[in-house]
Amino acid sequence: MNKRESRFSVAIFAIMFVLVLLPLAAVLFQIVCPGLDLSQFDLANLSILGDVFERPLWRKAFLNSLSLASATTVFGLLIACALAWVRTQYRFKAARVIDIAAWLLMIIPSFILAQGWVYFAAGNGVAKAWFGLDWVNSYVFSFPGLVTVMSLCKWPMAYITIKNALEWEPIRLMHAARMCGASGRRVFKDVQLPLMLPALCSAAMLIFMDTVGDYGLSSTITAVYSYPTLPYTIYSAICNSPARFDMAGVLSLCLMVLIVIAMFIQYKALGKRHYDFLDNGTQQREAKVLSKSKGMTMDLLSLIFLVISLGIPIGSSFIMSFSSAISIEQFTFTLDNYQSVLSTDSTLLVGIGHSLGLAIIAAAIGLLIAFGCAYVLNYVKTPLKRAIDMTTLIAMAVPGVVLGVGYIFVWNQRWLVPLGLHLYGTPAILVLAVVAAAIPLINRVLVAGMAKIPNSLLVSAEMQGAGFFKKIKTILLPLLHNSAVSAVLSAFGGSIFNLAITTILYPPNWETLPVWISDSYNDLKFGEAAAATIVSGICIIVIMFALERLLNIKKKEKVRLYGNDIGA
Repeated sequence: MNKRESRFSVAIFAIMFVLVLLPLAAVLFQIVCPGLDLSQFDLANLSILGDVFERPLWRKAFLNSLSLASATTVFGLLIACALAWVRTQYRFKAARVIDIAAWLLMIIPSFILAQGWVYFAAGNGVAKAWFGLDWVNSYVFSFPGLVTVMSLCKWPMAYITIKNALEWEPIRLMHAARMCGASGRRVFKDVQLPLMLPALCSAAMLIFMDTVGDYGLSSTITAVYSYPTLPYTIYSAICNSPARFDMAGVLSLCLMVLIVIAMFIQYKALGKRHYDFLDNGTQQREAKVLSKSKGMTMDLLSLIFLVISLGIPIGSSFIMSFSSAISIEQFTFTLDNYQSVLSTDSTLLVGIGHSLGLAIIAAAIGLLIAFGCAYVLNYVKTPLKRAIDMTTLIAMAVPGVVLGVGYIFVWNQRWLVPLGLHLYGTPAILVLAVVAAAIPLINRVLVAGMAKIPNSLLVSAEMQGAGFFKKIKTILLPLLHNSAVSAVLSAFGGSIFNLAITTILYPPNWETLPVWISDSYNDLKFGEAAAATIVSGICIIVIMFALERLLNIKKKEKVRLYGNDIGA
């Protein structure tokens, strides 16, 4: 490792420390040092941790989050496994539609989906008013109903993970087992299923982390059904008067403890065993062709499931956007909601502009920082490698509401005022927080892309006199073009609708899109909230499509040639 790479590694870790570790440490330190005022430091404040199971609201929020996340993990994993198995085993026309629906559900924020479910299942919603389904209201707004809704929202991440693992078969091991007299079921149980354990554990962790830290669904459902969770209770502690910073710190710690316990369980489940089986004895799974009748049945079942998981929330929002009343029972078609949100007096367009600006900045700066992290993790031998890897993993695991609270604690200090660094109440703090939230996703995509590029290419370039930036420009950037575009677009789409961070940190009179939609919904302006969702969704899809075309327009033929050389 040369001095330049050493300094580069230190700089990357310092940036990640400021963006991720410092806010998290501030949240935890807040427990023993309220307001981060050293004069109030007192270890006796740790006794407040015991109040989690004594105060009714705290205990209920903790148990609600734990039970909801655990149940959603189980049922979401079952849905993902079933869909991934069917998708990789058989060929049918609706197979591609499942993939598209999975990506759409990953992009659409949970609070938008939750609003759609409220419009559908409310006492005067679509289910009862149009279809006469009286039981839907009592079911959806109950614990089993919440688990069902969350499972229908969270299965895509697990589905993609499991599907990628199922696409390859350890054919040599399977043949060896069959030669020893094992049946097809025994081969699956003793050979294929154990090798799937890393994918299953990762899928379960993704669902659990996303559910336990989900602020959007709990903040939306609370307007109809009282079900406090840790993220929403943390937000309430900060935003209510007087602000309870100690309460926010304790509940944030509880939230992180749940995630750490889940990660520990995953680690113990995997142990120190090896699961690498991709070699010359492995082949890509060949999907079976179904008969015409079975194919039609599979298409029908797939479409029914997709209508339930995606069609109900999006369709209900679309219907509500044309309603003249908050009750579907009194539905009268009108365009007033669209005229209202698109009028010159509306602040929605301003909010869209602010959110687009934040998303562009987050995608651009996040790409630079995440690229640096991925480069260090793949090509630099430094003692900081493990620390950087753990920091990016922590950034992925930390819920947005905890990160937002941490930024308040760090950047709302009096001594920062003379230095010009008192960022709380300014758009700058939003930029930092959104960038921090975008880095983990971009980094994971780039790490996977760089793992396919051998270090020998970079060494050869160095031997020819290429410097650090020359290697990146002529080798890494062309070969990582597709990965970088996918990462940037994913981060861009996720940053626009980041409700937790923008709700906690947005400056006064500085509107953002998710806050505008959420406030309209909470003010019972359901029609305007739905219309804003449809308008902004169409705008963002068009913009993302244009960005994808723009970012790929300069893609050169030599990228494919480089790829062929690597494959050879």
